[in-house]
Amino acid sequence: QVQLVESGGGLVQAGGSLRLSCAASGRTFSNYAMGWFRQAPGKERAFVATIHWTGVNTYYADSVKGRFTISRDNAKNTVYLQMNSLKPEDTAVYYCAAGTASVRRDDYDYWGQGTQVTVSS
Repeated sequence: QVQLVESGGGLVQAGGSLRLSCAASGRTFSNYAMGWFRQAPGKERAFVATIHWTGVNTYYADSVKGRFTISRDNAKNTVYLQMNSLKPEDTAVYYCAAGTASVRRDDYDYWGQGTQVTVSS
């Protein structure tokens, strides 16, 4: 079992930055790829980014490529999502997940409770 707790969400103006963190506890964090997903009101939960357990390989949704960066610190059992040049359409609840590196929600076994990100225009 892996427990995941996100933090770092909040309200920011368009063009601003936020860094989300996801702290893991329980089973060995470094065994898992980590992903970030987001869910806007009335929409399905969508893939944002994923990072291999080594931290070497990453993959991003086209909508965030070049603006968001996913990283991890296995010594701290934490994964990060640095979000720059934020847009109002980035407004959503952001979730971290642990599992297999993938764009599919079903490939992740564990999920955090989510953190709200609101970008004002």
